[in-house]
Amino acid sequence: MAVRNPLVAPVQGHQLIAPLPAMAADSAMEAGLAIGAAETILGHRFTRPDLLREALTHRSAAPSLRDRKPHSGRAKGMGSNERLEFVGDRVLGLLIAEWLAERFPAEQEGALGLRLAQLVSQPILATIAEDVGLPAVLTVAPGESRAGVRRRATVLADAMEALIGAIYLDGGLVPARAFVRGAWEPAMTSEVAPPKDAKTALQEWAQGRGHILPEYRTVSREGPPHAPVFVISVTVNGRTATGTAGNKRAAETAAATELLGQLTK
Repeated sequence: MAVRNPLVAPVQGHQLIAPLPAMAADSAMEAGLAIGAAETILGHRFTRPDLLREALTHRSAAPSLRDRKPHSGRAKGMGSNERLEFVGDRVLGLLIAEWLAERFPAEQEGALGLRLAQLVSQPILATIAEDVGLPAVLTVAPGESRAGVRRRATVLADAMEALIGAIYLDGGLVPARAFVRGAWEPAMTSEVAPPKDAKTALQEWAQGRGHILPEYRTVSREGPPHAPVFVISVTVNGRTATGTAGNKRAAETAAATELLGQLTK
């Protein structure tokens, strides 16, 4: 698990990642201030700033179809960040896999796969999002904001993937790689040995303390058959965490990773 430290890895040359300034997201976005701040920190000047706005827009704040005026330029590209999250998830996986292959040339697929799974997991994504200050500029509906949506791990992880997708679609792999390698440097270097599979590690944690084995439960299954979304919970010694993914195994792994993070803090 990555150490929760402020990010200080280089983005371009000797330029450093600095936390996003604390500002009211709604007013800052309207004034364009958050866009400029985010561009500086991401190390990428967007030729299509609507991509960045979309990446920072939670679905609760996305304009509905009935609210969009015909031929309105404002509505163009201003949906929620879910489509960009889809792209960013694939881009992040590619860039981390590329980096792992360079960094650990002697390791085989199994060990590299465990490292990859950890580095693209929801807890790591959410931690990095917190460290760069993403919650401050994430646009959500007022009611959701009061409910603390900006601090939810699932929301932050999705927004981080959307940001990577936006950088890629606007500038390609070069700026996306620069951002990922800067932001993920602490997580990449925090462990020398390959991590264990989260489900195995959680089981060993429970057995080593005399607890019953982890219990997994399907909380919900939504979405169409070709793109399901599973929410799985896991409980150990009265502590429960959930994970969300496109298949049950991945959701169980995400839940185990999240619970391990709670138990080992």
